Amino acid sequence: MPFDLRDLSAPILAAPMAGGPSTPELAAAATDAGGLGFVAAGYLTAEVFAQRLEAARRLTSGPLAANLFAPQPSAGTAAAVAAYADTLAGEAQRYDVALGEPRVDDDGWDAKIDVLLAVRPELVSFTFGLPSADERRRLSDAGIVTAGTVTTLDEARMAADVGVELLVAQGPSAGGHRGTFDATARPSEQLLDDLLDSITSGLDLPVVAAGGLMTAADVRRVRQKGAVAAQLGTAFLLSDEAGSSAVHRSALQDPQFTETIVTKAFSGRYARGLRNRFVDEHDDAAPLAYPQVHYLTSPLRAASVRAGDPHGVNIWAGTGFRRAEAAPAATIISKLADG
Repeated sequence: MPFDLRDLSAPILAAPMAGGPSTPELAAAATDAGGLGFVAAGYLTAEVFAQRLEAARRLTSGPLAANLFAPQPSAGTAAAVAAYADTLAGEAQRYDVALGEPRVDDDGWDAKIDVLLAVRPELVSFTFGLPSADERRRLSDAGIVTAGTVTTLDEARMAADVGVELLVAQGPSAGGHRGTFDATARPSEQLLDDLLDSITSGLDLPVVAAGGLMTAADVRRVRQKGAVAAQLGTAFLLSDEAGSSAVHRSALQDPQFTETIVTKAFSGRYARGLRNRFVDEHDDAAPLAYPQVHYLTSPLRAASVRAGDPHGVNIWAGTGFRRAEAAPAATIISKLADG
């Protein structure tokens, strides 16, 4: 039988969180608790992605999901990236590292599609865009449910046209990168509940709700709005199985950080995280140039983590970060699914 989210005993998806927080252990723990865990492919080589997906397979006999960043042309120019690099000279001096080498790539897209076809997780979702109709068909023919992350009704219609079987509706309170297809567009501020209403009334596809959900009451609300499940990331950042860095974990609980902000300073793409010094000093100058800015700032961010400094690194988090709990993933899912 094909995998169906509605068969989960806990309608909770532990969201893919590229760059460290997502681990095979977290994916397996979420699945074993009755939900669905993700292995995030973003920023990994295809080989490491395969290793992590296979490691999660060994840790659980239940269903697993994966997430890929869909490739697209960069919106940035070499001149704009070079100008931003000039403004970051003081950061390089502060952390005693050289800036990274900007480049454009597709994050190993074709090779990662091959990994999916070989390992066959039950579900794969896409962020920043969509697979081609042919790629979607190949995955579906392999028994893999395909899901498109969307932030507007127009994006949802595009995903439906490609033939995905599931939509992940991401609201503006989500932590990390927005799934917006157009990298140059300011992310939609349409509230998640309103986005759910527009999608469920306009399209005949099951929808997962994502973005800012932190409590059992949040999960109940979006399910009453028609979502078949809720996807949460920030709620798992402090979980025992998450790969969040010590700096990330500490900052989420540090009273000096009082708000989140959508910024392009770290990656050249809009993403929500804790407002810190780096954001305040560099967001205005940062171009919309993903992934060049991601590679440019990567050494700075790594050095900031090594220094234990939360002010030079992206601390991705949703607006509800204060409700994140340090606990096993199973405990978090049990509380979220309660009621």
